[in-house]
Amino acid sequence: MAQPSGSEAREWVDSHCHLGMLTEAAAPLARAREAGVVGMVCVGTDLPTSHHAVEIAERHPDVWATVGLHPHDASRLSAEWGQLEMLAHADPVVAIGEAGFDLFYSHSPHEEQETAFRWQIRLAHRLDLALVIHTRDAWADTFRVLDDEGMPRRTVFHCWSGGAAEAEQALVRGAYLSFSGIVSFKNADDVRDAARLAVESSGLDRVLVETDAPYLAPVPHRGKTNEPAWVADVGAALAAATEREIADVARATRENAEIVFGKKFSAFPGR
Repeated sequence: MAQPSGSEAREWVDSHCHLGMLTEAAAPLARAREAGVVGMVCVGTDLPTSHHAVEIAERHPDVWATVGLHPHDASRLSAEWGQLEMLAHADPVVAIGEAGFDLFYSHSPHEEQETAFRWQIRLAHRLDLALVIHTRDAWADTFRVLDDEGMPRRTVFHCWSGGAAEAEQALVRGAYLSFSGIVSFKNADDVRDAARLAVESSGLDRVLVETDAPYLAPVPHRGKTNEPAWVADVGAALAAATEREIADVARATRENAEIVFGKKFSAFPGR
């Protein structure tokens, strides 16, 4: 049975964070390492943030990068696609995205979100990189496009926000579910149901943990600026929801991250 705290000295991977949005990122990085975080994936959401993610990863051997265009910024595809594609070949890049649909805000028109999503799926296929998906109020569209294009063999639904029904659809397609601080929120029973279904159907083989820092700080840090050190608290909440040991969740999610993000990611510094 899971222990109540994730503060024990474990090895964790924060599979999704935005280090460029944290003030003086050196301090959060140091706190993450002290908390047992051995790997962080810094995520791009457009050309400037993707460049910044690559730059941070080039300076820190325990940080890797993604290159992508968030659905909010999908309207920028025609202006940025060429440079994004070139940047995706950079050595620290382990995934494409975050890409997908966000129909809650619809900052870019639906058709432009779909065009950008399809382009990024194809790029992930072409470069044999993982695909990181953002989906909000758009499950049907997301699964439709993935089925049309063929889901990359290493695909992650970041910041899982669906319930068990959506989890079943993602898992049957071979996807990984990445749980954020939402899994610790009092009103997130549907997310915990999804976590239980994932673990009941596949053990711990299809789950990851993330902070999505600086957003969505987990309990007991609600209301604060999130940071990678707190991925341990996300892991503890996931362990509690699925009635697994924290050590098992730490080990499995670290190993899953190595599988998802590939050979470049698999050798952690100092190990």
